[in-house]
Amino acid sequence: WPWFLLPVLGSPVMLGLRMDFSMLLEPLGFVKVLEWLLAIFVFATCGGFQGETALLVSCEGVVNKTITAAFAYPFRLNTVVFSAPDPEGCGGTWTDVYLTGNFSSSAQFFVTLAALVFLYCITALVVYIGYYHVYQQNNKFPLTDLAISVLTSFLWLVSTFVWAKALADIKASTGASIIPGIESCKAPGTTCRFLSVTSMGVLNVSVVFGLVNMILWTGNVWLVYEDTSLYNQWNRISESP
Repeated sequence: WPWFLLPVLGSPVMLGLRMDFSMLLEPLGFVKVLEWLLAIFVFATCGGFQGETALLVSCEGVVNKTITAAFAYPFRLNTVVFSAPDPEGCGGTWTDVYLTGNFSSSAQFFVTLAALVFLYCITALVVYIGYYHVYQQNNKFPLTDLAISVLTSFLWLVSTFVWAKALADIKASTGASIIPGIESCKAPGTTCRFLSVTSMGVLNVSVVFGLVNMILWTGNVWLVYEDTSLYNQWNRISESP
């Protein structure tokens, strides 16, 4: 969409800027502002997350030592290692313990979509506020807007459900269920207990924002459709005797 606009924005027709901020109060403009804000919320809640999971370890020469593994976006957990209980590694029985799973593709897909939507909404708002007269005169703009709205609605659906599944796996890979898979905790004289993990409520909120975006963009499809020649043709057909 931004690249499609470049040659048109430089044309003599587009130089006739007509600022009309009342478009922000119209459904088409108001929904675009909401989509812009929600894209920021998705980016902030998912892309800005940092957390850690902690265990209590007792082994040779160590009693109830807290060890932690810090993780963050984009959630490449298989590169995150727990801190060692002591410099001697529990008398040589402790080896590096990594979390399991790489969820970067799901997280980055979700956040990248939010970033692209953020840029698209800015571009669309510029057109709506300053060049809406051209938008209505040139049918290519509404049709392009419609196609992008349909595609974006679908991408929000896919990315949100993919990210929700990845989030469930992240919780499993950082929770109490990790203890049975740690070989060092099975060494004689070594015990490990799960202590805590950072709350992932903000990540749950990111999934909710993704669902809201999907609903909002689906409604946006109808609003954009009303400005296209397809809608006008359908009205003429339905009104003809």
